[in-house]
Amino acid sequence: MKLKHGLHLAYCTNIHRGETWGEIFETLQKQTLAVRERVSPREPYAIGLRLGAVAARELADRPTLTAFRRWLDLHGCYVFTINGFPYGKFHGTRVKEQVYAPDWTTPERLQYTVQLFDLLAELVPEGVEGSVSTVPIGFKESILEPRHEAEARGNLWRCIEHLERLSRRTGRSLHLGLEPEPLCHLETTDETVAFFHRMERDRPGDLRLPAHLGVNYDCCHLAVEFEQAGASLMKLHQSGIRVSKLHLSSALKAHPTSEVRQALRRFADDTYLHQVVARHPDGGITRYRDLDLAISRHNQLPPALSEEWRIHFHVPLHSPPTPIFDTTSDHLLGALDWLRANPRLCSHLEMETYTWEVMPPELKNRSVVDQLVAEYGWCLAQLRSRGLA
Repeated sequence: MKLKHGLHLAYCTNIHRGETWGEIFETLQKQTLAVRERVSPREPYAIGLRLGAVAARELADRPTLTAFRRWLDLHGCYVFTINGFPYGKFHGTRVKEQVYAPDWTTPERLQYTVQLFDLLAELVPEGVEGSVSTVPIGFKESILEPRHEAEARGNLWRCIEHLERLSRRTGRSLHLGLEPEPLCHLETTDETVAFFHRMERDRPGDLRLPAHLGVNYDCCHLAVEFEQAGASLMKLHQSGIRVSKLHLSSALKAHPTSEVRQALRRFADDTYLHQVVARHPDGGITRYRDLDLAISRHNQLPPALSEEWRIHFHVPLHSPPTPIFDTTSDHLLGALDWLRANPRLCSHLEMETYTWEVMPPELKNRSVVDQLVAEYGWCLAQLRSRGLA
């Protein structure tokens, strides 16, 4: 939906199952329109579209794309952003570290992303920027040598060149957002800034870089890294890096007592990777590849009650703290405070709580439509209190 200061807000449709275009379109008709009717029935309604490679190829069929554009017009909807992070299946199967593949060292990732922008350029309304979010180069375990990053930078420059030509031809402002995530090649704000400096050194003075490549700032991911939202976002801005999109998301945080570790087993699913960053009483940091590994390792250690865990598990934005768990909603609110002070520095807001299917029952004791409506209610209240909606 359209908010004040030229902001746009949507939920990301990666919360729903669907890998073919037919499956995605059916979900848009049944679920997304149901949310729209309860959230914004009379105003233009924004959709944050998730398209994997299969669906993107199918939607690129000219009659199919034309029919979708007519459907958007008929229902007063518009697309301003696409989640181009998961290339393949994202629900109902083991995803884990495969979500980063193919990474930016490969031509497949480049071709897929270019196709998403070709679609977006035909979907985004005139006068509205278009963004695509993508993997933070790749998983750290896969980007092991300098030549790997060099290959990735080369592919990103090819993507930037395509976006410059496409933007010039269509009159649309289009930008790609790398999404830092725990245990990925771009994990922290400092790593991200350093990477952009290396991109700049590849082609000094090339203004296409800040125009078409930026960061998708996922609040869950950077909160897991124990970063402060305002400081991180301002560092990106002061480094000349575009904030392409803000992912409004929240992670779990807890002190790993025996009771907490037992309760956390309900979140250690076989589908997604749930990286854990632990901060020790002395300020030291330990990173665990997945939640089950953190629990297993910690069960062998003496208790450290003042240690804090941040867990990459997207929980509903409106989830209150419990006696056992808290959330990183404070980080998300810090990002909104930054946006209040700098409303012109990022116009794309997307709620992303994709873990619906694997949440413990007490966190999904309602329909997915009810869940999404509640997230809109929480988010819009926070935005209105800051004069942003």
